[in-house]
Amino acid sequence: MIAVPHPFSPADVAATDVSAPLTLDDFVARARVRLLAVPDLTGDPPRGDHELTPEYRALVDALPIRAAAVLVPVVARPEPTVLLTLRSSHLASHAGQISFPGGKIDPQDDGPLGAALREAEEEVGLARGLVAPLGYLDAYLSRTGFRIVPVVATVEPDFALTLNPGEVDEAFEVPLDFLMRPNNHVRETREWLGMMRTFHAMTYERRRIWGITAGILRSLYERVYLP
Repeated sequence: MIAVPHPFSPADVAATDVSAPLTLDDFVARARVRLLAVPDLTGDPPRGDHELTPEYRALVDALPIRAAAVLVPVVARPEPTVLLTLRSSHLASHAGQISFPGGKIDPQDDGPLGAALREAEEEVGLARGLVAPLGYLDAYLSRTGFRIVPVVATVEPDFALTLNPGEVDEAFEVPLDFLMRPNNHVRETREWLGMMRTFHAMTYERRRIWGITAGILRSLYERVYLP
């Protein structure tokens, strides 16, 4: 199991003004202090679809829980961005939705980090040598029974992607500052399986980010940006 070292102390970032856009260095410093150094593998996930729709918890508890991981790739540009994917329209689940690279943790993976790096290579051809892990967010429990560990990392900007057409239609970047602005975060409600489901969402240009991806981005905001 891979733990991410935290070489900074909270005093190093206490004075950062997060009302202004964070520089890459400021984001990295705050993230290394505030993210989890060890992945949350066994505790009751505090984050998930059930946060805004508590009725989901009973549905999820009836399902076998499956371990998964996603990579939250912050591209190390002067104005940092987040690399996201548009899932293939031919997939059996979550087709055509915006997501992070990720998937199930296989037995041969070295925990969530190994799975996230492998999936990023398989889905978009992101070389793991360009990825520098910063830490982990709280596990996120999906309505379909996946216990997802988000791995936050910086990515060197000189990557060259090769998309797997069976899994990904497109990869694109969204400014980190836009995603971390709470005035860009909304809650939406729709009917699913006979009950009303409430979820996080955000729209950048014409791209609608919602559900698990938006929930994980909200979790990143609350852990790294809130005082």
